[in-house]
Amino acid sequence: MNYIIDKEKRPVYLQLYNQIRDDIVNEILRFNSKLPSIRGLAEETGVSTVTVAHAYELLCDEGYVEPRERSGFVVCFRKKDGFAASASLSRKYHSAYHTDHSYPDFSLSVLSKTMRKVITEHGDLLLEKSPNLGCTELREAIKNYLRRNRGITVDAEQIVIGSGSEYLYGLIVELLGRNRIFAIESPSYKKIEQVYKATEIRCELLPLQQTGIDSKALAETSADILHTTPYRSYPSGVTATASKRHEYVRWASKGERYIIEDDFESEFSVSTKPTETLFALSEHDNVIYLNTFSKTISPSLRIGYMVLPMHLVDVYKEKLGFYSCTVPTFMQYVLTELIDNGDFERHINRVRRTIRKKGSDKT
Repeated sequence: MNYIIDKEKRPVYLQLYNQIRDDIVNEILRFNSKLPSIRGLAEETGVSTVTVAHAYELLCDEGYVEPRERSGFVVCFRKKDGFAASASLSRKYHSAYHTDHSYPDFSLSVLSKTMRKVITEHGDLLLEKSPNLGCTELREAIKNYLRRNRGITVDAEQIVIGSGSEYLYGLIVELLGRNRIFAIESPSYKKIEQVYKATEIRCELLPLQQTGIDSKALAETSADILHTTPYRSYPSGVTATASKRHEYVRWASKGERYIIEDDFESEFSVSTKPTETLFALSEHDNVIYLNTFSKTISPSLRIGYMVLPMHLVDVYKEKLGFYSCTVPTFMQYVLTELIDNGDFERHINRVRRTIRKKGSDKT
C-alpha cells in the first residue's frame, strides 16, 4: 500500500479512509482480502494507531470491511453484487438504536431565542411571500450543510423547499411523469405507498433482505424509478450495505432511470462520518435526494427539501415552477439561523453522542 497522508490537512483519518475505500471500490483490494494490521499501517503511513483504527471503524460502519476473529479486518465489499454483510461494529449500535427512540429534544429555549432574533432582525421581510423554490438564504444554508456533512456538492438552485416529505413526493411524481413505474421497498414507510397510489402511480414492491433490496427483485423489476431509504429503512431498520448502495447506482445507470433517495434520520448515524449518499456516489446525475427536519428539530415544523439532479432544474422550473413554497417565510428564516449559527449541528452531535453511549452501555 502506498497511501499519502498530508498531516497539514485535517482530518487525517478521513484521508486514509478515502484512499482505502477507493482501493476497495476499484478492486485493488478485493473481496475477502485482509487489510494490514492497525499497527503496521500506522507505521507505514506515519500516523497514530488511533487514526488508523478510526479509519477502519468508518470502513466497518459503511460495510466495506468487517472485523473477523483472528483475521483482523477483511474486505466484505463486492462491486459486482449486493451480498456484503454489514460490519458487527455498526450492528452493535443499530440494535440499540432500534429499541430506543427517546432522543434528546431540540432545545425549546434555543428555538424561542432564535425566533425572537429572527423577528427583530428581519421585521417586515417576514411578511413577504417566499420565492417559489424557497428562500435563497435557507437553500444556501442547506447547500453548505450538505457539503460539510453529507458529501453532497450542489448549487442552491437545485434545492427545493417544501412542507414535508409527502408534499415533495407529489412534486416528484409531477416532475418525472405519471406514466412511470415506481419501485419501493417492502416493507417501507406506509405513507410512501399511500402518496404514490393517491396519484394513481403504478408501484412495484421490492422485498428487503438483511443488506438491502433483494438483488433478484431489483434486477427483474419493470420500474424505472427506485424509491429507497438506504440509510435505515422503516419499519424494518435495514441499512443498505456499501455493496448494495453501489448496486442501486449501477441499476439506475441503465436507461432513463432515477433513484429517489429518502435520507430521513441519517443525521443520527453513530459514525463520526455519516454513511455515503447515493447522490454523492452516482456519476449519472439521476438521483433525487430527500430529507426533512421533522426528526432533527420537530415534526411540527413541516419543513423538508429535495435536491434535484442538475439536468432536471430547468425542467422543474418549466413544469412546476409556478407552485408556491408551502413553508412560511418566518420558519424558513428561523431554520436558516439555526443552521448558520451552529445550533442545529450542535443538537445533532448531542443526540449522536447519546445514541453512541446507549449502544456502548448495552454491549
